[in-house]
Amino acid sequence: MLADAAGWIAPVATMVAAMMTAANLGARITGWGFVVFAVGSVAWSVVGISSGQTNLLATNIFLTFVNLVGIWRWLGRQRVYEDGAEAAARRSSRAGGPSLFPATGIAGMPVSDDRGEAVGRAVEAMIECASGRVNYVVVASGGIAGVEEQLRSVAIAHLDCHSDGLILLESRAAFERRAPLEQGRWPATVALSQKMQSDNGHRHDAGRQRETDNATA
Repeated sequence: MLADAAGWIAPVATMVAAMMTAANLGARITGWGFVVFAVGSVAWSVVGISSGQTNLLATNIFLTFVNLVGIWRWLGRQRVYEDGAEAAARRSSRAGGPSLFPATGIAGMPVSDDRGEAVGRAVEAMIECASGRVNYVVVASGGIAGVEEQLRSVAIAHLDCHSDGLILLESRAAFERRAPLEQGRWPATVALSQKMQSDNGHRHDAGRQRETDNATA
């Protein structure tokens, strides 16, 4: 009876835990994912004992130890870090001073435009070493599950930062007119990137003006 129950619990727990940890939804969800993983590895160990599969038993004894380390790592140490950062962000929003948010938490933050329309999500922030200030944020938009998505850089001066998300100080249409970033060729500074975009826009407008002049001549 126990072996039969373990035979069902083991694969279900393993699949659920894999989804919880792969989703990367924060320290608590990841930590509880390892708890479910540990349940699964114990169940697999029961299956190994009842079926006489020594290799299955030995593997899952080791995996149980790994899962306990994961529980300590994510429900213990990392959770304390995240709780402290979230508490500081909440206090800053009530203090009337500058709003704070954890630098590690910027990835995945929702981004909306100045009208509240969803634009995408932040994937990374580039920080100036000398000043410690954020130079620009990379925002992903479009696509499904990362496929066919486009990345664009936005200067921190063009963003209103809140602990629960980022707001573009422009419309979604203006954001989508920004040139997408090329893979592996992010700008050294966003100022350079935006100047290049502006120069390209001026050249394009000048070209259109020449075409109009030629057509009317």
